[in-house]
Amino acid sequence: MNPANHAAVDAVGARLARESLAAVCQVDHVIVLRGQASLQQTIRRVLGMLALICLSPLANAFDLQQLSDQLAKPVVVRGSFIQEKHLRALPQPLVSKGKFVLAKEFGLLWLLDTPLKQDYRISPAGIARREAGIGTGWQMLPTKSAGAEQNRLFLAVLQGDSSGLQRDFELQLKGDASAWQLTLVPRSLLLQQVFKQINIDGGALVQRIELLETQGDSTLLKMLDSQSVPALSDAERHDFAD
Repeated sequence: MNPANHAAVDAVGARLARESLAAVCQVDHVIVLRGQASLQQTIRRVLGMLALICLSPLANAFDLQQLSDQLAKPVVVRGSFIQEKHLRALPQPLVSKGKFVLAKEFGLLWLLDTPLKQDYRISPAGIARREAGIGTGWQMLPTKSAGAEQNRLFLAVLQGDSSGLQRDFELQLKGDASAWQLTLVPRSLLLQQVFKQINIDGGALVQRIELLETQGDSTLLKMLDSQSVPALSDAERHDFAD
């Protein structure tokens, strides 16, 4: 091959090399750009997921104020209850059954059917007891008795008085409006001598209350067939007014 042909071949080869290199660089640039775009999209998706994870609990959180508002809505709640008193000295619990009426403006009627018939009324005026069926009327109970304190606690729980409970207990709430669990741990030394912990479960209304006592005894209260109604009956209104 003569020198002229060599020069032509070299020129063509150099041009092809430059074009190939340019094509490779262009492909690399496209790949880099696509990789950067893909990385940016991935980062945006991750950040979006993190935002949802962080914000969702705040948006859907069920707090003590919402629980209080929920339990305070019904004007009147009626239902039945089963109370089990578990004593360390007895192999079987002591079981009592009855009915209750919770009235937002008046208080609580606690009507025992078994093992004996006895009625309790818990209101802002205090706690009164009535021997059912013997016509003796309501008799006020000492306000400092252990039973009176427990009954006042029941009323505060059923009415959703979280501000009142917070004065005496550390409150821990889990769950949502349809299924929640509230744990009460006593603050004061006086209450710590009586209660170790109180567990309350519910949904629209309170369903279950468990009192764990410091000495090892416990009380389990199951609220059954609870229904919200718009008003008291005449007999119930009379019981609160008497």
